[in-house]
Amino acid sequence: MTTTEETTQLTDAERFNHILRAQRAAYLRDGAPSLATRRNDLRNLKAALIARRSDIEEAINTDFGHRSRHETALMELVGVVQGIDYLRRNLRRFMRPTRRHIDLPLRFGSNHIEYQPLGVVGVISPWNYPVNLSLMPVVTAIAAGNRVMLKPSKLTPATNAVLTSMLSELFPPEQVTVVSGDGSAFSSLPFDHLVFTGSTEVGRAVMKAASENLVPVTLELGGKSPTIVAKGHVRDQAVSDIAFGKLLSGGQTCIAPDYALVHESEIDTFIASYDRLVKSAYPDGPTSKDYTSIVDDKQYKILTDLIEDARAHGARIIEVGHRPHEAARRPHTLAPTVVLDVTDDMRIAHEEIFGPILPIFGYRDIDDAINYVNARPRPLALYYFGDDDADRRKVLDRTTSGNVTINGTIMHVGQDDLPFGGVGASGMGKYHGIEGFRTLSHAKGILVQGRWNAARLLYAPFGGRTEALLNLFLR
Repeated sequence: MTTTEETTQLTDAERFNHILRAQRAAYLRDGAPSLATRRNDLRNLKAALIARRSDIEEAINTDFGHRSRHETALMELVGVVQGIDYLRRNLRRFMRPTRRHIDLPLRFGSNHIEYQPLGVVGVISPWNYPVNLSLMPVVTAIAAGNRVMLKPSKLTPATNAVLTSMLSELFPPEQVTVVSGDGSAFSSLPFDHLVFTGSTEVGRAVMKAASENLVPVTLELGGKSPTIVAKGHVRDQAVSDIAFGKLLSGGQTCIAPDYALVHESEIDTFIASYDRLVKSAYPDGPTSKDYTSIVDDKQYKILTDLIEDARAHGARIIEVGHRPHEAARRPHTLAPTVVLDVTDDMRIAHEEIFGPILPIFGYRDIDDAINYVNARPRPLALYYFGDDDADRRKVLDRTTSGNVTINGTIMHVGQDDLPFGGVGASGMGKYHGIEGFRTLSHAKGILVQGRWNAARLLYAPFGGRTEALLNLFLR
């Protein structure tokens, strides 16, 4: 039997373990890559991404049924390219040992921290941004000096083929490898760190599997990210930003505004503005070239079921934009939709909405809006539109979310020097920025002991001198 035939006979778990052992052996053999090597690897990856731009745009369009190439370039490629530039620019500083204070008894020595690669990092990426959410953890892992195994979603086969081809040309398999197969088997591998991006439900299963090997995890999950519009701020610019964030990639964004909290006296004004601005953004309605389809029939049905459940429980469903009925002309495409009169017995009030559906809730005062947010699991993002005043400060102080954008949506995720991640049910751990580098590094504390230190005076045999020193330290 040939080696290829033998490989095909392996189970996913056996195949994954074989790759992991090879990567770990290579790391132990070669040690941490130099600054120059890491920068060179990142530069080559950036060049490959730019060179394959058209292939990536075409592949993602194929996987989704329809997605604007401009949207793909903006949300998939620009973020990764700028992230690479940021890491290359700051990598020397990130890798530099940092001095730390030393306690008085050892004052003639020194303390410092060195940032060491963890070894082999596993990455499980989702389908909604199959390039960005695959490659940003990979890029960060490479910057930190690690080897990487990447398992992308099976829902984006065309994009996965481009990623596999590109990464295999750039890196040997013992450095970076793309795999497919059983997610549970992958999550159960004894990685040095595991990064997962996806739903909260699957994140729980991933964390449970990783815990069997005490593998630390970074979970980038989701949840219902609220948008609070302060009274008097239902303005075109604010509503345009909300429409952008909600309808980007057909609403299939983990940090999309999930629902809007609008002052009860301004809901009709908000809906009229939202409808008008959606028409402006998508002049051909849901068949516009810039309007994205839902990724597949299964996800489409999940969304239509949410709408029908809300309708059955008394919600008002309003399709907005030009010719919303023409969504049926394009496979698994859903028109922009507003939902009113939502109550707690509706699924849409509790389940994350991964599509172009915007529930709108009225509130009486800012405390009412804050209480509504705080009665639910902590979200991945929160958006606030309003002045720099006491109400804004109250929202920031009394709510907890992964990140916040003020007077805008989505764009905090593209700020390379800000950490990105959730809190509570929306995730744990951070990447992007120096926090990402440190998440995928081991901060090794090192004490260099001086030739003389007072601690030696505490060695046995103990006596009066020991007692005097202990009384000094315990004052």
